[in-house]
Amino acid sequence: MEFKGKRILVVGIARSGIAAAKSLSKREAILFACDRKTNDELGDILLELETLGVEVYTGSYPRVSSDRFDLLVASPGVPLDIAPFIQARNTGVPIIGELELAYLLKPDAVDLYAISGTNGKTTTVSLLQAILAADGRMALAGGNIGIPLTTLVDSMTAGVIVVEASSFQLETTCHFRPRISALLNITPDHLDRHKSMEGYIKAKSRIFSYQNRDDYAVLNYEDLHIREMAKECPARVIYFSSQRFLEEGAFIKDGLIYFVLDNKVMPICSIQEVFLRGQHNLENILCAVAVAAIAGAKVESIQETLKTFIGVRHRIEEVAVVNGVVYVNDSKATNPESAIKAMQSFNEPIVLIAGGRSKGSSFEEFALFIKEKVKGLVLVGEAREEISKAVMDAGFRNIYEVDDFNTAVATARQLAAPGDVVLLSPACASWDMFKSYEQRGDLFCQLVRAMQPGQGG
Repeated sequence: MEFKGKRILVVGIARSGIAAAKSLSKREAILFACDRKTNDELGDILLELETLGVEVYTGSYPRVSSDRFDLLVASPGVPLDIAPFIQARNTGVPIIGELELAYLLKPDAVDLYAISGTNGKTTTVSLLQAILAADGRMALAGGNIGIPLTTLVDSMTAGVIVVEASSFQLETTCHFRPRISALLNITPDHLDRHKSMEGYIKAKSRIFSYQNRDDYAVLNYEDLHIREMAKECPARVIYFSSQRFLEEGAFIKDGLIYFVLDNKVMPICSIQEVFLRGQHNLENILCAVAVAAIAGAKVESIQETLKTFIGVRHRIEEVAVVNGVVYVNDSKATNPESAIKAMQSFNEPIVLIAGGRSKGSSFEEFALFIKEKVKGLVLVGEAREEISKAVMDAGFRNIYEVDDFNTAVATARQLAAPGDVVLLSPACASWDMFKSYEQRGDLFCQLVRAMQPGQGG
C-alpha cells in the first residue's frame, strides 16, 4: 500500500499510536492524530507529535468522512464503537490497526511468527524468541509484549519477529499473514470489549484467517474452542498437547517432550530438565517448541533454552523470601483463568492478593480454586465486592477487603507464616488504580523488597 500523500488519522495517542505515526511520517503521509485525553494529560507526547508534523485533536474527535481522511489507524486500546470508527464505516474510510500497518510495511525478508491466546502469550513469545536467538537467528519480539511492531519493522531488513498478538490488535487486521501462527488457549476475557464469547473467538481467529496452505498454524488440541476453530483454518494445522500422544505435533510421552513432523521424530528433553515452573507452562513450552521446530531450529538450541529460560517479569515471578515466606509477583494475571493457573503452580499454603477492574469474566471457578488452595484472601480495587461475593458463595470466609494496595501487601504479610506463599495474582485489570499491570507488579516488588525481617509474616 502506498502511504505517501495520504491523509491518515491515528486514533489513540499511546505507545502504538506514536509508533504508527513515526512509521507513516517516514513514508510522507499527511498525518493527523486524536485522543479524548486533554493536552495536560498527554503532556510531552504532543511535542513528539509536533516534531513529526502531526496535526493533533485532543479532548474530542474530529468528524471522519471520505473527503477528509483516506485511512484511520486504530490504537489497540481504543474501542471500535466510538464516533470516528462509526463515521469511517458509514463513509467507506478503511480502518486498520498497528499490527496490520506493520505487516503492510515489513520487508519481504522479515518473517512474522504470531502467538495469541487468552493466557501465556508473553511467556511463549519470549521463550520462542530466546530459542531462535540461541539458534543464531536474527529474532526480535514485539507487538502486545511492549515494543510496537512498526518500530521493529522499521529497524529490520531481514530476520524474524515473534509477535504477541492481542484480540484488540487482531480485530483490525485485514491482510495480516504470519508465516507461522499459534493459539495457546481461549477462555472468557475482554467480554466488556467484545460483547460476547463469539465476538472474542472471532477476533482471535483472525490470527490465521489470511494464511494459506504454505503457512502453519500451531494449535492447542486440548482446547475445544480452538479445535473447533481449526476446521476453518486455511493453514496447515500442527497441534500440541500436554495430555496425550499425537501422531504429529508436540507432546509429552514418558516424561519426555517430543516433536513429530512429516514422520520425523524429534526427542527434545525431559520435562524435569525444563526450568519453567507450573503445569500451565507445559502448554507454553510445547507451543514454542512446535513453532521453533517448524522454523527449522536445531534440537540443541531448543534444549539449551528450555533448560535455562527463567520466564518473564510479572508472571509467577519470585520476588523475595522474607521470614520464610515466598513472595510471588503475578501481576500479569489479569483474568480469573490466569490466576487459577498461578494458584495451581504451588503446593504450599497461599495468601492471595486479588482484585482490580473486572473485564467482564465470571469469578465462580476462581472462587472454587480459592476455597481449595488459599488460606487467606486479601481483596483490593473495584471488583473486590464482586469477588468477595463469589468466594463467600463458594463457602470461603477468610477474606480481608482493603482500600489501597500498600495495605493489601501489609495485610498479606500479617496473614502469612513461614512456608507460605504470598501471591499477587489479581484476576483483574489494573486500570482502576494503576496505569498498567507492570506498574502494579513493580509496586508489589518494591514493597516486598523494603520489608525488614522480623516485622511479621
